[in-house]
Amino acid sequence: NQYGEEKAMRLCQICNTPAPTTVRINPLKTTREELLAQWEKEYEVTPCDHSTYGIQFKKRIPFFTLDAFKNGLFEVQDEGSQLIALKVKSSPGDQVMDYCAGSGGKTLAFAHQMEGRGQIYLHDIRPLALQQARKRLCRAGIQNGQFLTPEHPLLEKLKKKMDWVLVDAPCSGTGTLRRNPDMKWKFDDDLVKKLVGEQRVIFERALSFVKPGGKITFATCSILREENEEQLAHFLKVYDLKMVGDPFVSLPSFGGMDGFFAVTLEHV
Repeated sequence: NQYGEEKAMRLCQICNTPAPTTVRINPLKTTREELLAQWEKEYEVTPCDHSTYGIQFKKRIPFFTLDAFKNGLFEVQDEGSQLIALKVKSSPGDQVMDYCAGSGGKTLAFAHQMEGRGQIYLHDIRPLALQQARKRLCRAGIQNGQFLTPEHPLLEKLKKKMDWVLVDAPCSGTGTLRRNPDMKWKFDDDLVKKLVGEQRVIFERALSFVKPGGKITFATCSILREENEEQLAHFLKVYDLKMVGDPFVSLPSFGGMDGFFAVTLEHV
């Protein structure tokens, strides 16, 4: 019902095609121009249309064997995911929390804005994911990160102290089905209802860390209204928040980025 039969069929067709291979350069160590000049000699590469840090490869290559990867010059990341991370417009000296940090992909994409000043708190319920995040930040040359599981004693002291909080919420993943094709067999309406409830609980917990005047960015890799626009309406109704700028919305496209939603809200 959300997209109509014709558009829904097209989205299904797109989700049955191979996803593009995109990387994000690390501006702390290199430039897009430098890596493009290096890679154009060996591979078919083009700059991304929307992310100023993105490069798309015509074919997938063994990235993790490259010296440029081992030295932290780039990470593999969809263009849409890069753009979501850049909704966090952090500045040097800011206090920032990546509340559902996982292995740190979004932090890696916005950390350069802070120029090594201020603190980034990566929070997740999965200790193994945070171990991976620690390794990735070290490789990228990011030294102002702290890694927190829910029982960490520091968390209580960080309440109402954050300039920025990112909530990259657990979701249906409907915007990334071509990367996770098995998900389509696990999807049903009950799953969406469960996720919507979980997202609201997570958002409320994350919001408790935002200081007055601070900002919180809510993001999903879903293309469903229930997880995106309807959640935004709920947050605006229940909490003292105002929207900052327009939401970011992308749909999967042939050879293009995946499907994402992100919106930034200011704590009034």
